[in-house]
Amino acid sequence: MPFSNIMDSNSYQGGRLDDPLIAARGRVLGPAYRLFYDEPVHLVRGQGTRLYDADGQVYLDAYNNVASVGHCHPHVIDAVTRQLSTLNTHTRYLHEGIVEYSQRLLATFPEPQQAGAYQIMYACTGSEVNDLALRVAGMYTGARGVIVTTEAYHGNTEAVTAISPSLGGAATLGPHVRTVEPDLKGLPAAIADLQASGHGVSALIVDTIFSSDGIYPDPTVLAPAAELVRAAGGVLIADEVQPGFGRTGAGMWGFSRHGVVPELVTTGKPMANGMPVAAMAARSEVLAPFAETVPYFNTFGGNPVSMAAASAVLDIIEDEKLIANAASVGAALRSAVCNLADPRIGAVRGVGLYLGVELPDREFARRVVNGMRARRVLISVCGAGGNVLKIRPPMVFSLSDVDWFIAEFAEVLASLAE
Repeated sequence: MPFSNIMDSNSYQGGRLDDPLIAARGRVLGPAYRLFYDEPVHLVRGQGTRLYDADGQVYLDAYNNVASVGHCHPHVIDAVTRQLSTLNTHTRYLHEGIVEYSQRLLATFPEPQQAGAYQIMYACTGSEVNDLALRVAGMYTGARGVIVTTEAYHGNTEAVTAISPSLGGAATLGPHVRTVEPDLKGLPAAIADLQASGHGVSALIVDTIFSSDGIYPDPTVLAPAAELVRAAGGVLIADEVQPGFGRTGAGMWGFSRHGVVPELVTTGKPMANGMPVAAMAARSEVLAPFAETVPYFNTFGGNPVSMAAASAVLDIIEDEKLIANAASVGAALRSAVCNLADPRIGAVRGVGLYLGVELPDREFARRVVNGMRARRVLISVCGAGGNVLKIRPPMVFSLSDVDWFIAEFAEVLASLAE
């Protein structure tokens, strides 16, 4: 099986043949699935930033943005339980929940004072809404060409696998796709190539913190790139599945840091703290050619239970001031990593509670990740070389969690110096 950077840089490589759960998983799920770490973790419970394994050992979660407001947050549990015990159905019936949530969410977008500036469509996963965004962009622009960054990941449907080089390199890319480095300096050449090939330019789609590329938070690169794409007839799709919902500590959306107003915005993982919901928001004039000719329906997208969970997440972000927490605790985490002054630590990049720590190579990064796992702190890796530690904890991460993380990180680095 070919190596997938995003799937295999921190994957279990086999060897625990005596573990009946690993063996059973392999038999029933097949070889496509992956586990994390050389020694996979069997988790049974979570609370806040803590995870607990089958032996009762406690772990610090410094990786998950799915349970973005903390594992098993009681407000989300209560909202889901109340709605699930009342009604759960699909969007072809009237229900206040989806309308009220959509109004709240769209009020966080640019130009909220203009009624109908953006409209929103729901699905269950980031893959689905990125797939949908490509369709909307294609019908609006009349073009097919898509530009992505060199290690981008935008999902796993057929359409978005074709724009996700991190899944398997150039072999997975469609003929209508061109890649550029995360500094976006290669954009003029990519545009020219798409135009010369007859595909035209439909969209530039970027994760606005360039997470799979190795976490590049520079806020100066995207605005001029968007103008180039628009001049070529295309649109900007901001993939906010990872940087959205306040994670950067600089507002609700990652694109805001860049000073851009995207035509389309997609989001998923952190929306409902683990419940399956994703959304695509589009400027109404961009959405119109698709929405007026293609009937859209997603059986589970926007269902009342998922909307209740998503609404609870917005409550928590506001009530617990999690955007400000991401800014302050994230700054403390970054400063503490830099203060370790280990010569093997290269660039420390990030903003808010999203940090990338560059290490010498893939093998050393893997040893650090597995060393942290052995000390019950969970992180992963990213970047083209698989050598950037990916630190992306729940947004309720605290200063005491920073202390725990740094103490274990220092111990692991010291142990690998021997």
